[in-house]
Amino acid sequence: MVRKLLVGLIALAVIVAAGAFAYSRSQQNTSASPPAVPVQSGRYVALGDSYTSAPRTGNAAGQPVGCQRSDNNYPHLVAAELHPVQFVDVSCAGATTEHLYESQRTNDGTNPPQLDALTPDTVLVTLGIGGNDVGLIGLIQQCGTDDVNATPCRNRLTAGGRDQLAQRIDQTAAKVGSALTAIHGKTPNARVLLVGYPTVLPDGDGCFPFLPLVPADVAYLRDTADRLNAMLAEQAKTHGADYVDTATPSKGHDLCQKATVKWVEDLVPSAPAAALHPNANGEKAMADAVVRAAG
Repeated sequence: MVRKLLVGLIALAVIVAAGAFAYSRSQQNTSASPPAVPVQSGRYVALGDSYTSAPRTGNAAGQPVGCQRSDNNYPHLVAAELHPVQFVDVSCAGATTEHLYESQRTNDGTNPPQLDALTPDTVLVTLGIGGNDVGLIGLIQQCGTDDVNATPCRNRLTAGGRDQLAQRIDQTAAKVGSALTAIHGKTPNARVLLVGYPTVLPDGDGCFPFLPLVPADVAYLRDTADRLNAMLAEQAKTHGADYVDTATPSKGHDLCQKATVKWVEDLVPSAPAAALHPNANGEKAMADAVVRAAG
């Protein structure tokens, strides 16, 4: 009788342990991407804004022309490396999270809702979005000054103890999370990569007057960019995507560097690219980061 009781207790313990292990595994996988499906067996769709479309870094690609999509942007370079069965790039300059769901009018044509490009056979999705929701690039231009003693733009944006840019980032977080959920709904078998923004501003005080920002604004906008990327990383973690860090590999290649070194152009580009946007070298570095993550 005692032996039977011991055997029964052991069996019960094994069942409980197995159940606990299975539950633990299921909990661990709730925020992870699905098992990787070889890109060569399916469709790769690229979604995003101008840091994805990469205006003027190559020849114009796709319609509408107003999206300023380059055939040398990181999605095209990733596709050339990974060889998907089908590649679709619907990124568009000026896109916000709203344009994932709604059509985007440009100066030359209308881009359909970007999520419309997703299909059940999609196995890889890259998304680069959020910067225009916050308006960070526009603020770098608006905060420019030719007076090194000017009142920092930071003072206006943080007046009364209320950091306007921090609030915009917090508001954008939910939008990015909802977008990732929508992407998973349309592409249940896809690997989803949320691509962060590269380093635009240098460490230290900047390079006034070449970069017409007072030191306090350089620090404030640099910290805001870091906060934006941290938000994107957190949203990826909690919504079943993988975050692609492009800021770390691009440090030391900011807009204050020499033309042969920088990966992001300044207000007057010295290489084919939009102002304050990645040049061809920057897009290549972003593509390398995406390929590493996809592998």
